Amino acid sequence: MIRRFWALLIILACAAALAGCGKKQASSTTKGADGQKKMVWRVGNGSEPQDLDCQTITGVPEHKIMMALAEGLVSEDPVDLHPVPGLAESWEISDDGLVYTFHLREALKWSDGSPIVAGDIVESFRRILSPKLASEYAYLVYNFVAGAKDYYLGKTTDFSQVGFKAPDDRTFVVTLRNPTPYLLKIMASHYSWWPVPVHVVTKFGDFDQKRTVWTRAGNHVGNGPFRLKEWSPQQRIVVERNPYYWDAQTVKLDEIHFFPTDDLPADERMFRTGQVDMVYELLSSKVDTYRRENPEALRLDPYLGIYFYRCNVTRPPLNDKRVRKALALAIDREALVKNITRGGEQPAYAVSYPGTAGYFPEAQLEGTLEDARRLLAEAGYPGGKGCPKIELLYNTQENHRAIAEAIQQMWKQNLGVDVEIVNQEWKVYLDRQHTQNFTMQRAGWIADYVDPHVFLEIWETGNGNNDTLWSNPEYDRLLHAALAAKNDTERYGYYQQMDAILVDELPVIPIYYYVKKFLLSPKVKGFHPTLLDNHPYKYISLEN
Repeated sequence: MIRRFWALLIILACAAALAGCGKKQASSTTKGADGQKKMVWRVGNGSEPQDLDCQTITGVPEHKIMMALAEGLVSEDPVDLHPVPGLAESWEISDDGLVYTFHLREALKWSDGSPIVAGDIVESFRRILSPKLASEYAYLVYNFVAGAKDYYLGKTTDFSQVGFKAPDDRTFVVTLRNPTPYLLKIMASHYSWWPVPVHVVTKFGDFDQKRTVWTRAGNHVGNGPFRLKEWSPQQRIVVERNPYYWDAQTVKLDEIHFFPTDDLPADERMFRTGQVDMVYELLSSKVDTYRRENPEALRLDPYLGIYFYRCNVTRPPLNDKRVRKALALAIDREALVKNITRGGEQPAYAVSYPGTAGYFPEAQLEGTLEDARRLLAEAGYPGGKGCPKIELLYNTQENHRAIAEAIQQMWKQNLGVDVEIVNQEWKVYLDRQHTQNFTMQRAGWIADYVDPHVFLEIWETGNGNNDTLWSNPEYDRLLHAALAAKNDTERYGYYQQMDAILVDELPVIPIYYYVKKFLLSPKVKGFHPTLLDNHPYKYISLEN
């Protein structure tokens, strides 16, 4: 069943590649102050971003904007996202797989016109590994690079012991702890490996300080195909062509306008009236309508991610894994995806996404409603009596609300457990998550790169994204054994054991595997369905 579903998603993706939308579309060009026509792509982008700093952000809306403003040593192919040259024009990998030598392009520049040299990239990695910065994604560097974890943990202050070197201005060398065949995928896809301009960061604050004004319009400097022109909070972010980008001749768009649109009905109305060319996410209740009345507008693309509920395992009653399992078993996932989400999502009974790079998790959540009731009673809450009310936190959005209300009803009817649903805007929601100021939280994990490791690494003790406060020494041991594995067969064997632990302990409750459901104008060209929903913007163009 899992494999058939995966094949169906691929078929949908291929079909969706031809799909357009919008029966009413405005012109894709506008006139600038100089009277010249501009090609402008207008995009619904979910929530207002936390920030525009590659080393301190964590969300998908932020990632979408950073893809315009920054680029790594390696970039992504627009069709299938395989790694292609970015800042580096070429590279070599040592026979033992431990040393990567990158050769930078000649005359690279930041968007302020200053030169980019290999030493800048070394300094950028020194910043993300700074203990004071406490980057949530530092683990995507220190779990792989020699000496990086000791530096991050403060065991040494000598950065020369870390495996980043710049022998000259155009050569950058990375030395790894273990061979990592998927390293280039990480470098291409994830912003934690993209450089920040330290010379600008330190102009507006401390080297290792978060949320300073260096990221604001007029101050921000990047190295991507676009540069920041405007940031009007809760209104729009505008990026314009970066004339200093090494591949500026390939960039077709003059500007991209990103609109923060938590309000999905409003986003869809903006699309229908031609105010945006793409919506961030389609309201689930609208999927069937578009299937019937405007199928060419509807995109249902494979999306490598899982929707789940995160438990704070230190707070009653979720500090008891029997309660967590009872709640997990009392969710009717088939009814949820059929009646609520409606986009062809697959019910999730494990944390790892099935089929990722050929990996299928064997351990699955199993049990009946009777098992759920028995577990709840064993935990001291027969029929839900005496069970503390559970606060379920979600970020403001109609789809999340509909899912939360459906699950709230299931838990009340099936278990007698009361749930209070609380919504917060994106920045407050993230702050509560990262300070563990919640009991249960709606969450999603979209793969940062295409490898099964991406769904399992975040549950390690102390990981910057493990906000459950769950810790399991055997799980941690297996993770590091997987990092040192000699081949995928050995590595996937460790992953099977890790998935089994997650299904048993349930620090997170898996609900369904994502499908990317959205609307896209037919005038948008160069946009291909991809598993990560990454679309290198320099290849995008629009037709009238």
